[in-house]
Amino acid sequence: MNYRHAFHAGNFADVFKHAILARILVYLGQKDAAFRVIDTHAGEGFYDLSDARAEKTAEWRGGIGRLLEAAPPPQIAALLAPYLAAVAPLCRGTPPLYAGSPALALKLTRPQDRMVFCDAHPQVIAALRGHREFARDRRVKLVEIDGYRALNAFIPPRERRGLVVIDPPFESKTEFDDLKAALTLAVPKWPTGTYLIWFPVKDAAAVAGFRAGLVRALPDLGVKNALDLRLAVAAVQPDAPLAASGLIILNPPHTLAVEAQQILPYLAKTMAIMGQGDAEVAWLVRH
Repeated sequence: MNYRHAFHAGNFADVFKHAILARILVYLGQKDAAFRVIDTHAGEGFYDLSDARAEKTAEWRGGIGRLLEAAPPPQIAALLAPYLAAVAPLCRGTPPLYAGSPALALKLTRPQDRMVFCDAHPQVIAALRGHREFARDRRVKLVEIDGYRALNAFIPPRERRGLVVIDPPFESKTEFDDLKAALTLAVPKWPTGTYLIWFPVKDAAAVAGFRAGLVRALPDLGVKNALDLRLAVAAVQPDAPLAASGLIILNPPHTLAVEAQQILPYLAKTMAIMGQGDAEVAWLVRH
C-alpha cells in the first residue's frame, strides 16, 4: 500500500472523524469501568503540518485550520471542547502538529483504560514507537499487522466496553467488501463494543452497496442500532479531490445522534468550499 496520511492530516474528513471519535471516548469515560480502544489502521499518531507533504496539499488549512479560526456558539463549543483541547495546542505549536486518532485516544482515556494501535506499514509503527507518549505508556500496545487481521487478533478484549476505530486507506477496489467481511467475523465476537467505521464518499454506487449490505447483515450480527453520518464540504465529483466522507457507528452511545445533529451542520458550514457544505445524520438500523 502506498497511502500516507501525512498528505491529508487535519483535513475536513479528519476533523469530522475525530470530533465524533472524541464524543464517543468522552461517553465511554463516564463510567468507572475500564474500556478498550482498538485502532486497526492507526497511522503515525502525530503529523507535522509544516512538513512538505502536508504543505503540498494544504488540506489541513481547509479543515482544522478553519475550525481553529472559527467561533462556535456556546453549545457547539462545549461539544467540540474535548477534541479541540487535544488538538489545538499542538496545531498552534512549533512545529504545528496534528493529533491523529492514537494521540486523541491517548488524551481522552484514563489510567484503567487500554489501547491497541495497529498498522500494516512498518514505517508507521516505527513512527509511533518513536514518540515517547506511546513508547512509554504501559496502557498502549503497538502492533505491525494488517488492520482486518487485527480485528480477529484483538477482539474480544477483556473489557466488555470499548471502541474499535476502522479507518482503512481505501486503495483497494474491494475495500468495502473486505470491510464488510471483517465486520461479519468480528462483531459477533464482541457484540457490546462500539465500532466506528470511516469511508470516503466518491463512488455513490459502492457506498450505497456497502450501506445496503450492512442493513441486511447487522440484525444477524446482533447489532440493533447503527448511526449513519455524512459530511460534505463541496459537491461530490468522481475525478475531483475528496469532498465528502461518511461514518457508520455500530452500537453508538445513546447521546451521539443528538450531538451529531448539532456538530455536523456547524462543521459543514465552517469547512465548506464556496458554501457547498452539507451534512446528514440518520439511522442505518434502529430498534
